[in-house]
Amino acid sequence: MDLTQEQILELVKTYGLKAVLAIVTLLIGLWIVGAITGVFRKALKKGNTDASLQGFLVGLVNVLLKVLLFISVASMVGIETTSFVAVLGAASFAVGLALQGSLANFAGGVMLLIFKPFKVGDYVEGAGESGTVMKIDILHTTLNTPDNKIIIIPNGPMANSNITNYSAMDTRRVDFAVGISYDADIKQAREVILNILNNDSRVLKDPEPVVVLTELADNSLNLSVRAWVNAADYWPVFFSDLEAIKEELDKAKIGIPYPQRDVHIYNH
Repeated sequence: MDLTQEQILELVKTYGLKAVLAIVTLLIGLWIVGAITGVFRKALKKGNTDASLQGFLVGLVNVLLKVLLFISVASMVGIETTSFVAVLGAASFAVGLALQGSLANFAGGVMLLIFKPFKVGDYVEGAGESGTVMKIDILHTTLNTPDNKIIIIPNGPMANSNITNYSAMDTRRVDFAVGISYDADIKQAREVILNILNNDSRVLKDPEPVVVLTELADNSLNLSVRAWVNAADYWPVFFSDLEAIKEELDKAKIGIPYPQRDVHIYNH
């Protein structure tokens, strides 16, 4: 159907101004969205947020702001947006259900990257696994075990489990459990053990090493030996000094007992 000149003018009067305002609003809105995302990006960088998380969050904010802008512009020119918003909401809900596990892992990754309970290079225990952290992604954390196996853990279970970070502190306490026989001299045993620890340059002087009696067991007097070391020296000190304690106690004729049982035989 051909439009008359009067009808064309009427359409221009009705929709022309709305279209111009919508275009102006769109251009200004895009500029504002760009400015907001730029400020947001700088704030994340200033807060030392993980690079992978920075990109995702900036992109997410950018998309959300643009969606809101386009809905606003569409409503300005008379397009009904109620149905569009309803469809968008339903689609988001359906996608959320389909990706429930992945979204939980993503949320866990965001929590790990923001609160940083551990970092790359730390030795941690979490979600039933332990190892050195090789990589922290949005969805997974990669650990390398002491026997050189790679373990990939979803961030959801990792973030929701108890996490032990063995590398968080500069120093750690090495604990030895040493049993001596009941007829041994406790003071002599303490002197022998402390002599080993005090002569080990890796053992810290403050706090100083201690040897205390902690249990009168069935077959032995149990001593707790405690020494503080730098975190990197934990296992070398544990292995070498435990062996040295055994050797020096043997030299001092201080017995390290083992469980014994008396068997009585009766002849009828």
